[in-house]
Amino acid sequence: MVTLWRKFRRDSDGLSLTEALITFPIMLLVISAFVEFSFVLFQWTQTAKALQVAARQLAVSDPLIDNLTTLLEADAAGLDAGDPYPSTIVSASCGAGTTACNSNINRLITGGDGVCRPDFLGAPGMCDINPNFSADNVRVTYTRAGLGYFGRPGGPVVTITVEARGLSFDMLLAGALLSLDSIPVPATPVTVTSEDLDTDYSD
Repeated sequence: MVTLWRKFRRDSDGLSLTEALITFPIMLLVISAFVEFSFVLFQWTQTAKALQVAARQLAVSDPLIDNLTTLLEADAAGLDAGDPYPSTIVSASCGAGTTACNSNINRLITGGDGVCRPDFLGAPGMCDINPNFSADNVRVTYTRAGLGYFGRPGGPVVTITVEARGLSFDMLLAGALLSLDSIPVPATPVTVTSEDLDTDYSD
C-alpha cells in the first residue's frame, strides 16, 4: 500500500492538462477584456468624432433654436448699436432633456444626403459616423461669448456646445460573462465659437 501511494505521488502524468484547465478561464477572461476594451474605445472614438463634426457644422449653420438672437439679447435693453454686451452669461439649449430643436437638427444628424450610412454623400451627419445617434441623443447649447457688440449682423458671438445624451456602449462579451450589457456613454461635450450662424451650402 505504501509503495502504491509513493508511486501515485510521484506520477506526473496529466499535470499539464490540469494546469491548462486552471489557466484557461483566466486567459479567456483576459482576452475577452482586451476585445471588449478595444470595442468600447472604438465606439467612444466614433461618438467623439461625430460630436466634433456636429460642432463644426453648427458654427456655420442656422441655429437649431428659433429666435436665438432674441433669447440671447434678453438683457440688452437700453443698449445702443456698437455697445458691448453685458458680461452676464446667457445661454439657450435644445435637444435631449430640454426643448426640442427645430427642423435643422435633421440635417445635423443625417448629413447632406439625408440618410444614415457610412458611404455618405455631401456633408457628413452624426449618424454617418456613429449610427447610434438620433435627435433624441443630442443636446446643443448656445452661450453668449461676451464678444462682439450689440447690433452685430448675425447676432451676438456665441460658444456652441454639443453633447451626447442617452447613449450606451454595447458590450460584446462582458454581457455574457459579467452580466454587464452596456455602459452609459459620457456626455463628451465639444465646444466651438460660432462664425456666421448662417447656412449657405449646396450639396
